[in-house]
This record gives sequence, structure tokens and C-alpha cells, in this order.
Amino acid sequence: MHLTKEGKVELFKTYGGSEKNTGSTEAQIALFTQRINFMSGHLKENKKDHATTRSLLKLVGKRRRLLNYLAKQDLNGYRSLIEKLGIRK
Repeated sequence: MHLTKEGKVELFKTYGGSEKNTGSTEAQIALFTQRINFMSGHLKENKKDHATTRSLLKLVGKRRRLLNYLAKQDLNGYRSLIEKLGIRK
């Protein structure tokens, strides 16, 4: 994992409201987005890494389910989050 402990704390502080709020939907989506971006870069260099490809697809599915949940619960929060993270829908 390329994200350090300090990086995670900063990520949770930015998207979760506080560094202790690691379970919020927004914080989880932001964490998954960081991991997806890292895996995508890895796969550009290592095209035949099938284990990482499978992990990436599972992670994208998890993020999609969380985004669907957030869209149902808080549409304005969903829109602002995908704008901040640069996710296309």
C-alpha cells in the first residue's frame, strides 16, 4: 500500500470530518479512490498482473456501491464528493 499512516489521517480529516471518523461513507470512498488510482498506475506498467486487475475491479465495485448509497442518502453531498475527487459518473 502506497498511502502512509499520516496520509490516511490527512485523508480522513479532509473527507471524514476528523481523523477518528474512518467509517464515514465519504472517507471510505476517498480511500478507495486513492487505492484505485494507485492500482491503475501499477497496471499501466504491469499489464499482465491479473491479481491486481481482479482486486481493482472488486474495489471499483465497492466504491460504486458506496457511491450509490451516498446518492440515495445525500444527493448534494454525493455531487460535491465526486467533484472533489474527480470521479466521472
